[in-house]
Amino acid sequence: MSQTQPDTPPSLYAAREPVFPRRVSGAFRNMKWVIMAITLGIYYLTPWIRWDRGPNLPDQAVLVDLAHRRFYFFWIEIWPHEFYFVAGLLVMAGLGLFLFTSALGRVWCGYACPQTVWTDLFILVERWVEGDRNARLRLHRQKKWDARKLRLRVTKFVLWFLIALATGGAWVFYFTDAPQLAMDLVTMNAHPIAYSTMLILTATTFFFGGIAREQICIYACPWPRIQAAMMDEDTLTIGYRHWRGEPRGKLKGKKAQAADAAPQGDCIDCMACVNVCPMGIDIRDGQQMECITCGLCIDACDDVMAKIGKPRGLIDYLALTDETAEQAGKPPKSVWKHIFRPRTILYTSLWSAVGVALLVALFIRPVIELTVAPVRNPTYVLLSDGTIRNTYDVRLRNKNGDDRLFEITISGNDDLSVRLEGVEGQTVNVPADTMSLQRVYVTAPKGTEASLSERVDFRIWVEDTSNGDRAFKDTIFNGKGN
Repeated sequence: MSQTQPDTPPSLYAAREPVFPRRVSGAFRNMKWVIMAITLGIYYLTPWIRWDRGPNLPDQAVLVDLAHRRFYFFWIEIWPHEFYFVAGLLVMAGLGLFLFTSALGRVWCGYACPQTVWTDLFILVERWVEGDRNARLRLHRQKKWDARKLRLRVTKFVLWFLIALATGGAWVFYFTDAPQLAMDLVTMNAHPIAYSTMLILTATTFFFGGIAREQICIYACPWPRIQAAMMDEDTLTIGYRHWRGEPRGKLKGKKAQAADAAPQGDCIDCMACVNVCPMGIDIRDGQQMECITCGLCIDACDDVMAKIGKPRGLIDYLALTDETAEQAGKPPKSVWKHIFRPRTILYTSLWSAVGVALLVALFIRPVIELTVAPVRNPTYVLLSDGTIRNTYDVRLRNKNGDDRLFEITISGNDDLSVRLEGVEGQTVNVPADTMSLQRVYVTAPKGTEASLSERVDFRIWVEDTSNGDRAFKDTIFNGKGN
């Protein structure tokens, strides 16, 4: 009796087949070129923009000054205790991503995501060195490493490395003075952290943009798995009009079409939409998690339709509601009805509310800030003449670009008087863009109501002697009680 051998189970793992997208031209490809130029220009050039803030502050327009715990953005300066501005910007970025995804699908991924921008740049270099899609495929499938293949690969990798190095270099320039750091990097005098950061960013940019490419979008990025919650049947995203394209078949002449009674759709199965896709998918299979809605398949299909005399739009931006309407012979909704609907209006309202709140908080924030911390050990000191003294640590924050003289006074009770430690009079100098700690003594003479009361409310005032700006904090004076 023979024993049958079980079938070998299919492998759950397969080697990655690199994607070599074909060159395409059209409106969406041109839009991607423009966005790439703008975003890369902003990233590489911003650290070199100067902004005069005065003699005591850095003149770099955008600077994350970790050493002094500051963030400078042109005329705006964010202190550590104002991190809620950064948090608010992150909330706005998230709401903006929700808004654009709900309206137009993954347009962020397809046009402006750093992974997409740098991958496009790396593919451009690869195409320039190795040729268009067919040439790159032949080179990839060539097993033998001859002098030509080695030369092309080395040239491509060197150019990729230079782009990646410029990317890492531009990033570190955001954290210190760019011209000085550039000189230090060239003369090998920069801090080891600068070199290590550049090395890490260079390696990751090289790998993400050149080697991994679409794998980062499919497996590393969480957004493809979240986007479904942001989209509905009215979201405009890239789709294939299968009711118009099917049944697909090769292009036939007029005689062949007349002899063949079977109907044929507009799709001639030329694979142009597949060959230009940077994700390597077939949009005719329907909506897929991998699709980044870059629109290159639209350009490729429209070009083919124009050549064979068919209407454009076989592949286009459309919504599920449009699909149902068009199949029934009805006109689709206008673009604006898709964009302006309750979901997008809600996201826009939330985004605007956060933005307005940040602007209001930015413009009403005081130039002078102070905090008052009573010294509680001991609560009060009884001096030899019977005077009651309380001690306070007052932190003064000068947000101006020059040194300022701040006068400290008190109000709220005539029995109390103030004296500053280590300072003649009641005026203290606070350097530009710093916080200064000043110890303040408040006293009440023997027998006064303030000295006999257990608790007296009063107010500490700080005034900028140069322009009269004032700030205050309410606190309490502790007497010995009855």
